[in-house]
Amino acid sequence: MIDVYSWATPNGHKVHVMLEETGLEYVAHAVDIGAGDQFKPEFLAISPNNKIPAIVDSDGPRRADGKPFSLFESGAILIYLAEKTGRFLPADPAARYETLQWVMFQMGGLGPMLGQAHHFRIYAPEKIDYAINRYTNEARRLYAVMDTQLAKTAYLAGDDYTIADIAAFPWTRSWQNQGVDFDALPNVKRWHEAIAARPAVQRGVEVLASARKPVMDDKAKEILFGATQYAKH
Repeated sequence: MIDVYSWATPNGHKVHVMLEETGLEYVAHAVDIGAGDQFKPEFLAISPNNKIPAIVDSDGPRRADGKPFSLFESGAILIYLAEKTGRFLPADPAARYETLQWVMFQMGGLGPMLGQAHHFRIYAPEKIDYAINRYTNEARRLYAVMDTQLAKTAYLAGDDYTIADIAAFPWTRSWQNQGVDFDALPNVKRWHEAIAARPAVQRGVEVLASARKPVMDDKAKEILFGATQYAKH
């Protein structure tokens, strides 16, 4: 059994989708990041960076201290689940590393930069043109990189659906908020629609979605972006 501690965000959805795709038995536990649940000691014990998602796998390898196996960082969790099930990460070395490079593209570029675009375009208390332009332009550049790749292959790492696609897809669901025009990205649009049509993906993006408030209030913004984020916990 896998316990996933998460929230309905792009990083959370990566793991929710992967769990649905693989058919692994799991229980989702809500970590309301707008209420500060990520700073609770029991969550920090498995995710010291106070970020969702994190998992505890009672059937995973045992740690040296005898505690059940736990893991944080969504990219690491995707790789772990792929290796656990033998799915969505090729065994062939060349194809494996081609997949992993696109996972790292998402983890190091696509996610952080689209997150900044969201922040400055939507959540920042003041509109800073320089920041809005910088991160909107970077979002568009990253989408263009994907569009160029997807002109050559059905999916990011080749002709097969992999954890690279599972990692990237949730971040592209809010393309309108990122200042991106899907009609100018025909290959990304085709890829996005194909993944969105997968039943496991449709189930995955609904996990914990009903628990999330549709509008972020001032208290949640302070917890996520204010002094609370940087306090010692």
